[in-house]
Amino acid sequence: MRHAFRGDNRSPAFEFHWNFGTNPGTAPESLQSYAVIFHDVENSSNKTTADTLHWTLFNVPGSAKGIAEGLGSGDLPDGSRNGPGLGARNGNPPAYFGPGAGPGPLHHYVFEFYALDTKLDLPATTTREELLKAMDGHIVGKAAWFGRFHTTAP
Repeated sequence: MRHAFRGDNRSPAFEFHWNFGTNPGTAPESLQSYAVIFHDVENSSNKTTADTLHWTLFNVPGSAKGIAEGLGSGDLPDGSRNGPGLGARNGNPPAYFGPGAGPGPLHHYVFEFYALDTKLDLPATTTREELLKAMDGHIVGKAAWFGRFHTTAP
């Protein structure tokens, strides 16, 4: 519940590790930044094919070894920028918005991590579509972490 919306709503910490198959590796020299997209793949938004976008973070420095727990909202001191997601609703600055599954026994959530050969020149008010378009052609690595959230507390 520490990372759930109905709990402490703190963004989780992640460590970045490079692997090539099962072998440890090093980041490419072209690495400039990371981006994160966190979404609930169970929901559909506004009767469309789009799932529920909870949080995005981009321009995490390429030198970063990970992401700390409990990131703040808006632009962060290291140049990382919170972007589109549920945390940016109702005039709030963009921020992490944890799982808070609606109807159904459980929901599946995905954190997608992108390593990019550029920093993105996008405002925090960008859309998911604009973020994806800006990343296209610049991805030098990608990973995903899947988790599930029960709609009722254990």
